[in-house]
Amino acid sequence: MRVVIALRCHEKTTIFNLKLNFLLIFILKFYLCLTDMLKAKDGEFFITDWLRNRNTLEYIGIWEQVYNPNFNYGEFATIKSQSGLNNFKISIKEFVERTHAISLQAKAGRYGGTYAQKDVAFEFASWVSPQFKLSS
Repeated sequence: MRVVIALRCHEKTTIFNLKLNFLLIFILKFYLCLTDMLKAKDGEFFITDWLRNRNTLEYIGIWEQVYNPNFNYGEFATIKSQSGLNNFKISIKEFVERTHAISLQAKAGRYGGTYAQKDVAFEFASWVSPQFKLSS
């Protein structure tokens, strides 16, 4: 793995027989690719379906409270109050823009996809496959 301070680098790793892209930003911010997790799983799963779940939003809110001093709690409360409604959908990009979240990132281009900080990525993996949670 290359570590480049103040620059971004992209590598691949294997976790539980899944080849995942990861994005390393600076030295301590490690993000796993949620898009790769979905590619490895059979069925119709969408990241936006996971993000609209109230339990997901509560987990992300707590994570951001602990690690992100710039998190917009007012906007987050508005989003959270809409979760669970049939017409509620929000993209990762919109969520990050509105709340200033650092736990999630949406990237376009060659290494594009949706990335999440490792704690949040493992929570996502548990939603996609309960077997993942039991094997980690």
